[in-house]
Amino acid sequence: MRMRKPGVLFLCVHNAGRSQMAAGFMRQFQAIEVFSGGSEPANSVNPVAVAAMQEKGIDVSKYVPQRWTMDLLESVDVVVTMGCGDECPYIPGKKYVDWPLNDPAGQGIEMVRSVRDEIEQRVKLLAEEMLND
Repeated sequence: MRMRKPGVLFLCVHNAGRSQMAAGFMRQFQAIEVFSGGSEPANSVNPVAVAAMQEKGIDVSKYVPQRWTMDLLESVDVVVTMGCGDECPYIPGKKYVDWPLNDPAGQGIEMVRSVRDEIEQRVKLLAEEMLND
């Protein structure tokens, strides 16, 4: 019998910066299903976030911001919210983690790098937790 992979959904407002960077880092852990979404998706991933991730050898340029769906929300084990406040959906009984991170939208590379590095550390800890459950 094959167990299904644990799943995580990263949510922010535009699905163009924080959630895309988090998903990019989490995709390195192939034993975890990774999704991201936003309440008001942007047209494309933040180019400064793309550049910051490329510095880490991770390409998020091909991903397109998307709106989260109830099906997506119900299919995952952990929902990570990043600054979407009341716009973030809530399902009782689902594990939620809130990461209070600055929004990289419209910011320069230095600020985006600091957000990226914080996300990288948080993703590593979350991945260890999910894989040990």
